[in-house]
Amino acid sequence: MKHTSKIVNTLFSKKYSILLVTLLSGVLYLLFAYMLQRTEFGTFLVLWAFLFGTYTFLYKNIHLMPIRYFIAIGVLFRLLFLVGIPNLSQDFYRFIWDGRMILEEFNPYLSLPQTYIENGNFPINQAEELYAGMGSMNGSHYTNYPPINQLCFLIAAMLSKNSILGSVIVMRSLIILADIGIFYFGYKLLKNINSNPNYIFLYFLNPFIIIELTGNLHFESVMLFFFVWSMYLLQKRKWILAGFIFSLSITVKLIPLIFLPLFFKWFTFDQKKQFNFENIKKLLLFYAIIIISCITLFLPFYSPSLIANYSNSVGLWFRNFEFNASFYYIFREIGYLFRGYNEIAIIGKISPVLTIIFLLIVTFFRKNYHIKTLISSMLLALSFYYFTTTTMHPWYLSTLIILCVFTRFRYPIIWSFVMVLSYQAYANTVWKENLWFVVLEYLVVYSFLFYELKKPTQKRLSGKNCYEKEKESGL
Repeated sequence: MKHTSKIVNTLFSKKYSILLVTLLSGVLYLLFAYMLQRTEFGTFLVLWAFLFGTYTFLYKNIHLMPIRYFIAIGVLFRLLFLVGIPNLSQDFYRFIWDGRMILEEFNPYLSLPQTYIENGNFPINQAEELYAGMGSMNGSHYTNYPPINQLCFLIAAMLSKNSILGSVIVMRSLIILADIGIFYFGYKLLKNINSNPNYIFLYFLNPFIIIELTGNLHFESVMLFFFVWSMYLLQKRKWILAGFIFSLSITVKLIPLIFLPLFFKWFTFDQKKQFNFENIKKLLLFYAIIIISCITLFLPFYSPSLIANYSNSVGLWFRNFEFNASFYYIFREIGYLFRGYNEIAIIGKISPVLTIIFLLIVTFFRKNYHIKTLISSMLLALSFYYFTTTTMHPWYLSTLIILCVFTRFRYPIIWSFVMVLSYQAYANTVWKENLWFVVLEYLVVYSFLFYELKKPTQKRLSGKNCYEKEKESGL
């Protein structure tokens, strides 16, 4: 009896600790949402470290409370940001601008905010305030947000065309709903592939996801909702509907385009894991559904200038911008050493080529007819792209985080913690990166990645006592 009583007391003590840690997390999120400025890097670092500590504790103890409790707090943490103006990103001002332009029947792909402001022409409500908020660099480039993303902006404009805060609340609500959808389909997909469904909380409770997406209003959540839904349908062999849903993901953010070659073996190999030439027809139809759907969604915005403006805007990320890069910074220093100036124009063209080569290797040399292997191939391919890109904004990492949930890899979770180091650039009055912080960030990421590649049966972040060990096939 004494032994039983001790176990009961320990269990209740743990549950009490979970409640206290939940309360502490809520307070920390409130500080992030309403008190913190991105120039306060020291405070940022401390709050971030504490939040990841509470996240780790909650995740390790998921088995002690009903699942609905952790779903509820995941939603609650997001709702704490609901009425706060994002203080770590300016992009939302451009989102509101684009949405209100569409509402006033202007094509956002054909004009620059800068042109209107310089000419003293204010086509939408709060035009001057929105332009000041987005900054001259953003306002001097054509929008690069695809149609379904623009639809989200339009919904915000329709429901709040006179209030910036009102638009923020609408967009944030859409992002929160998308995250709930990711949890729903992600949980079901994990069960279907015989993985622990609680792994979805690696994404759902992750402070990086909550702050970067819900807090900073980045629409990766909406993109990932359609992506995870599509992968769930694909696993159920409902590939026609999966193709259409996948196109919706692409037309929120273009990143899923990189995954298209990886479906080759999924479609062309039969149940016996043998190549079947007849299945190529299904693959081509799958691609046709995606391409036609994407083109159709762009049609309402079509203009002879659309393609030129859009491609030029997207191309800027390869030719002009550099932030939190990995191997690119090494190549850049080599360029300075031998040529005396920044070689971004050349390196920016080489990096996509290297990504394509790596993508083809992963497509043809991995067993992508297994759903787990297919998703891990997506993880590795996108990681390679991010490791070689010139610009690695923090919110890009969210795709790697959701992908890793379905695989044995956990390095994106570690990256989500050390990604805080990239915010050091905003601590300076004049924006400037300290490359020592970048080195430290990637040293941690690569070290953990190497460790995972070398030890495929390592313990998960959840701990060996939380979940039974899994040996995932095809990885």
